[in-house]
Amino acid sequence: MNSIKKVGSMLKYNMKTLIIFELLFKLLTVLIFTPLFLNLFNLIMKVVGYNYLTLENVVNFLINPITIILILVLLLFMMIYTMFDITTIIIILDKSYHQEKVKVVDAVRAALFKCKNLFHVKNILLAVLVLFLIPFLHMGVASSFITTIKIPEFIADFIIKNKFLLTLFLILIVFLVYLLLKWMYSLHYFVLENLSFKEARKKSKSLSCHHHIKDLLTLTIVQISSSIIYFLFIAIGVIVILIFNKLLGHITIINSFITTIIWLFIAFSFICYTLLATPISYATISFLYYIHKSKNQEKIISLKIENSSNNLKINNYLKRIGAILSIIAIILGTIFTYGVYKGKYKLNIEYVRTLEVTAHRGASVQYPENTMSAFVGAKNLGAVWIELDVQQTKDGQIIVIHDTNLKRTTGLNKNTWDVTYEEIKDLDAGSFLNKTYKDERIPLLKDVVKWAKENNMKLNIELKPTGKEKDFEKSVVDIVVDNDYTADCVITSQIYSVLENVKKYNKNIETVYVMSLAVGDITVLKAADHFSVEASSVNKALVKKVHNAGKELYAWTVNSKENILKMINLKVDNIITDNITLAKDTIYSSKTSNVINEYINFINKIF
Repeated sequence: MNSIKKVGSMLKYNMKTLIIFELLFKLLTVLIFTPLFLNLFNLIMKVVGYNYLTLENVVNFLINPITIILILVLLLFMMIYTMFDITTIIIILDKSYHQEKVKVVDAVRAALFKCKNLFHVKNILLAVLVLFLIPFLHMGVASSFITTIKIPEFIADFIIKNKFLLTLFLILIVFLVYLLLKWMYSLHYFVLENLSFKEARKKSKSLSCHHHIKDLLTLTIVQISSSIIYFLFIAIGVIVILIFNKLLGHITIINSFITTIIWLFIAFSFICYTLLATPISYATISFLYYIHKSKNQEKIISLKIENSSNNLKINNYLKRIGAILSIIAIILGTIFTYGVYKGKYKLNIEYVRTLEVTAHRGASVQYPENTMSAFVGAKNLGAVWIELDVQQTKDGQIIVIHDTNLKRTTGLNKNTWDVTYEEIKDLDAGSFLNKTYKDERIPLLKDVVKWAKENNMKLNIELKPTGKEKDFEKSVVDIVVDNDYTADCVITSQIYSVLENVKKYNKNIETVYVMSLAVGDITVLKAADHFSVEASSVNKALVKKVHNAGKELYAWTVNSKENILKMINLKVDNIITDNITLAKDTIYSSKTSNVINEYINFINKIF
């Protein structure tokens, strides 16, 4: 508890400076530097000769020597920009420790001077700490672009399901935690004592010796405590506002005013918490740094920086602007909320494009994947589309199955191209999930298409070529055409040449290119009518580009409410999910809700 108080006092002393700097830094990041770095990456693609990146070409792109050099340069600039943020915070906190006030302009000037040392060859390893260790651990000490890096959901699922990879991943995390705890004070030695990164790491290792567990616990406790304090602050503020609302809420205009105040209060609190997240973490590390140095009887150096002259006019000007903007926000918010009460604004959301739900391999959570029971279950749960995988047997039959080897779902350790349909038609394709489904069999695509046509269901037919097939695409196209099912299905694949072959056989069948990675202008891929992209690669710019080209964007595999809402907000056309009920309920809720109901639900969740 004493640690939390001392960290709080360190933050409090130059709180105004910290908040102003972090606000300016975040604005610069969002408005200028993020677009700049994204455009630089697009420039790298064009220099190397790539309009787009997918899993099919990304390896060739990455191993190109020009790509490697340019990306290293880009990473260097990203590291310097991030390091500037961290350095400025450390300088402000150092002034707070020595009970000295510091202005933003002075701290920034000193930080820029310190960042020049990053260009020395002996300090290049600092990039490893900034770009990899800190953001990987998600301890709240990273900032700018790095914290937005996420492992795609399909890769995370693959790691979790693979025991060897999961073990390796956990070992890597433990190693990085250990390494971070050893190097945790390197940045302070680097910034405050002008040591090289090698010397700073050595000093940090000595300073943190025998304190690793205690330091980790202190960091964790401060992080958790700050989150609890934030939510308590929000809760108390909302309760106070609601009490006034209870007393005067029967007056519509007062109710509108109170609702606006609540939203502004929550928004303001969230912004402040976001701006202080990085300083809180570094304040904790700074506190530990000074404590350990005192105990080790190391000299604590006070960083000397030049002070600029006071400019009261600018300060007063900024205060007036802030007050005016606050008044305007309250007035406009009250008018808008009052209009909602009076029915002036219709808040029901209806998209021009109707968001549809595709059942991934059928209702594969409740039923064995890619079986008739899974398809019937998907229909009963209200899915419009069913995604299924097809392969070709030795005798040319098109069967519905995901894996090339039959062992996981049927127990037979043979590949699809080594067996005839006659050999596998009686295999148990359901017991792998539950013995209740022991009578399930591997379906033929032609039987699924007939069922779908009779039941007004649409199919997303993914072709998974193995290289052993003969006329694979033609066989699938023939089944679709023979059943007069062209208008109710799409043929998809992760291999672009498959889609080109489909178009050669029948131009009227719609095709979808399935992509784990989608960077650049993918709309130049003319054999793809639409695109199905892994959810973590979907962003506003991609959706806009695809829609502007007159094509649709599917997102896979979207299983959490958070990701479903994200896809709704991004206005994708179709989400492929294992959880059909959650997807439909979330979409329905998003279309029929309004601001006031969402606010009430939010308050209820808090309490």
